[in-house]
Amino acid sequence: MKSETPIRANTLPPEGKSLKEGGFLSQPKAVWAVMFACIISFMGIGLVDPILPAIATQLDASPSQVSLLFTSYNFVTGVAMLITGFVSSRIGVKKTLLSGIFLTVVFAALAGSSDTIAQIVGFRGGWGLGNALFIATALSAIVGLSTSGTAKAIILYEAALGLGIAVGPLLGGELGSISWRGPFFGVSVLMALAFVAVTVLLPKIPKPKTTSKLSDPFKALAFPSLMTLGIVAFLYNFGFFTLMAYSPYVMGLDEHGLGYVFFGWGLLLAITSVFVAPRIQSRFGTVRSMAVMLTLFAIDLLAMAIGTVMGSPTTVIVCVIVAGAFLGINNTLITTAVMESAPVERSTASAAYSFVRFMGGAVSPFLAGKLAEWFSAEMPFYFGAAMVVIGVIALLLRRRHLSHIDAAISH
Repeated sequence: MKSETPIRANTLPPEGKSLKEGGFLSQPKAVWAVMFACIISFMGIGLVDPILPAIATQLDASPSQVSLLFTSYNFVTGVAMLITGFVSSRIGVKKTLLSGIFLTVVFAALAGSSDTIAQIVGFRGGWGLGNALFIATALSAIVGLSTSGTAKAIILYEAALGLGIAVGPLLGGELGSISWRGPFFGVSVLMALAFVAVTVLLPKIPKPKTTSKLSDPFKALAFPSLMTLGIVAFLYNFGFFTLMAYSPYVMGLDEHGLGYVFFGWGLLLAITSVFVAPRIQSRFGTVRSMAVMLTLFAIDLLAMAIGTVMGSPTTVIVCVIVAGAFLGINNTLITTAVMESAPVERSTASAAYSFVRFMGGAVSPFLAGKLAEWFSAEMPFYFGAAMVVIGVIALLLRRRHLSHIDAAISH
């Protein structure tokens, strides 16, 4: 059996980086440049959410058809994750980041110029390719360049995610109230700004001495610890994207209202991922904390289902916002665990894990819309909750593979 002790060839700090960890906010300019780009990139997720019902109405499409915007995006992102290490190890981190940002700028603008659902779905796939190149490389870049250690660097990354998701819906609601095309063009403009920031502030990072192979992510999944985390994320993404892609249809709100709801959700996600997750992990351990957070998220999804049955949009609204706390804590816990899960390069571990979890994100939005069409409006929430519970069961049954995680994080 392969050893799961996380020993890496790149355990020495990058050139110019001290072995002594710096303060949480004492980061090089390069880290802040990548974080700024991450915030804008993640704003792209929240920008689109408030306009889903408007797209369905104005383009005469069903919720399941509109949900294909998430399906194509997540599917291409997941598959493209497999080549991110191969690409970045050959052209370098900076060029990979800029390539991803450039593709996002182009395809977001093309999506905003579209006239049919099919066109938007196709361009969202191209957007997903850009997202994969950027996100996988950004996470490993922040971890590699940070002077605060892996755990704190990931908290910075999760903070960027939370801030982006929180601010995105507000801007998306404002732009979406003018036209459903507005948020797409907004993403394109903001990512163009991120392109300039990364170009100016991020120094050239030396290429790794050894290049990655296309087979590396698949080999990484041979480690039970990494596969366990991928399976759990695959399953809980059914709940996550039911919330993201389907809940806007049952809240009965306009673009502004949906923007405010998802702002509250994202803000809570950001706060808990930064300030609450580390304390919970330190006190209760990673596996136990993840199991509890995911169980609470499943209960929250059940409450959304009950609120839908009762015809209470207020219940769904409150539950969506509250879910931000559970997801913020869990996201930080699982991302930190992935970085320390297997004796492979962090970028390879991230790519392998992301491939598995994004497959869940590809299937779940479309399935949620279809379940509503086939059965009832509350069925997607029941199904999402059931899949999250199965994820908890998988986590607990395979927890022995994760026994080394807490020691690696605290090291």
